[in-house]
Amino acid sequence: MTEFSFEASLYLWEARLQTWVFADIPEDVADVVEDAQSGPRRGFGAVKVEVTLGETVWRTSIFPSKDRATYILPVKRAVLDAEGVAPPETVSLSLRLV
Repeated sequence: MTEFSFEASLYLWEARLQTWVFADIPEDVADVVEDAQSGPRRGFGAVKVEVTLGETVWRTSIFPSKDRATYILPVKRAVLDAEGVAPPETVSLSLRLV
């Protein structure tokens, strides 16, 4: 499996009545993720990943964002709370394609 480690800044994105927290995938990592995709695409171009932030590991999907010109990673509230982090902090992440 392909695994990457990088630092990324957390940021808020508001949609409807909900607020979400995301981190951008670095361009060089996004390029490798894109190249690794084959066959039919999942909804919204989603790519399944396993992510580690501190001691917390979770499975989610990253999504291509035309506005940000990279993949974006949603970070769950439970992860933010468990690790004591919040936007606009920069965090260390590990990401593995699954």
